Amino acid sequence: MPTIPIVKHARCPYCSKQFEFISVAQHKSFPFCCQRCRDIDLGKWFMGSYSIPGREGSAFDPESDDMSPESDAT
Repeated sequence: MPTIPIVKHARCPYCSKQFEFISVAQHKSFPFCCQRCRDIDLGKWFMGSYSIPGREGSAFDPESDDMSPESDAT
């Protein structure tokens, strides 16, 4: 007797559309509903629309030889 795959539901983080999938491996654009939403989201990262907050003045300097982490201890 063949096994019936379990259909899962998710909501696209870009367009909020609900979609169904059987496995993450088979749904190539997961967690997005389609490749278009995945590409739009990636473009927003590239254009700087999304960012991860950091401390003021903590930008990486590729010219610096100092690779040690900054210390917050005073």
